[in-house]
Amino acid sequence: MLDLASLTDLLTKPQKIVITTHHKPDGDAMGSSLGLYNYLIQQGHHARVIAPTDYPDFLSWLPGNENVIIYTEHREEAAALIADAKLIFCLDFNALSRINDMGELVGESNAYKIMIDHHLEPADFDDYRHWDINACATAQLVYDFIVNELHHKELVNKNVATCLYTGIMTDSASFRLPNTTSGVHRIVADLIDAGAVNWRIHELVYNSASENRLRFLGHCLANCLEVLPEFNTAIIAVNKHDLERFDVETGDTEGVVNYALSMASIRLAAFIVERSDRVKLSLRSKGEFPANEICKKYFNGGGHRNAAGGHSDGSLEQVIQQFKQILPEYKKLLIQ
Repeated sequence: MLDLASLTDLLTKPQKIVITTHHKPDGDAMGSSLGLYNYLIQQGHHARVIAPTDYPDFLSWLPGNENVIIYTEHREEAAALIADAKLIFCLDFNALSRINDMGELVGESNAYKIMIDHHLEPADFDDYRHWDINACATAQLVYDFIVNELHHKELVNKNVATCLYTGIMTDSASFRLPNTTSGVHRIVADLIDAGAVNWRIHELVYNSASENRLRFLGHCLANCLEVLPEFNTAIIAVNKHDLERFDVETGDTEGVVNYALSMASIRLAAFIVERSDRVKLSLRSKGEFPANEICKKYFNGGGHRNAAGGHSDGSLEQVIQQFKQILPEYKKLLIQ
C-alpha cells in the first residue's frame, strides 16, 4: 500500500500515468478524469486518459478530450500505456469488472493503483484510496485530492475547474440531490472563481440534443411509460427495435429515467432497455428508498441509494416481469 507521503513524493517527479474510469462514462467519469489530467500535465507528467468504451458526444468539448484514448478502438496503444505506467488512477469505479476487458490489464500492471471514488463496497485492488460514499461526485473528491491532500489549489486552473464543475453538476442532478451540501456549493464557487463558466457548461451538456434524441424521448413518454400507482412506481421499457428506429446513440438514453421519477406520486422509476447483448436497468428513487439494493440483489449491479443500475441476461419481457414481482417486497417503503 501507498501512504500519502509516498504518493506525494512520487508526484513531485514526472511520471507515466494512466487515468481510467468506468465503461460508458458519464459526466462525472469524464469530468473527474479530465480534471485530474489537466492538473497532472501542468506538473510535466506524461498522463493519458483511457476510456474503456465510447461516451456521449455532449462531453466531447471537455478540455483535453482530444487526447482521450478509447480502449475498444485502440486496444494495442492502450495496453502499451497501461503496461508502461508507473501510476494508474481509477476514477468513479471501485471494481475492475467495471472497466470490462481493461480490468485484466490494469490488475496485472505493476503500476501503483490509486482509487478515487464514491461508490459502496470497493474491491481490494488499489494501493491508495481517496474514497467517500457521502461525496456527491467523484469530481468533488478529485478537487479534494488536489486541494486538500496535495495542497495545489493554485493548479486548479480554468481547464481543471471546467471539467470538475461538469462532473459535480451532472452527478448531483444539477445540484438537486440530498448530498449536494453547503460544502459542495463552496467547492463549486471555487471552481467558478477559477474559470468554470457555469451557464455555458450547462448549455453544452443539457441543451445539445439531436432531433432523433427528442423524438426518442417523446416515444418513451407517449408509448413506453407504465405507471403502477399501487406501488408509486413507473417503468419505461424500450426494445432494441426502438433504439434502431430512432438511431439512438451513446448518451441518448441518459436521463430518460428521471422523467418517470418527476411525477409527484412516484418514488421509484425504472428505465429498462434491451441492448444487443443484454437487458440493462437504470433505477432512480426519492427519499430513503434503496434503489441500489434492488440492483445488487436482483440485477447484478449496484450504485447509490437513489441512483443505481444493473443488467440481466433474460429477455426484456422477463426482466420487466421480474422487476414487477419484486415490488411487493418493498411496498411499505414505496407507499409511505
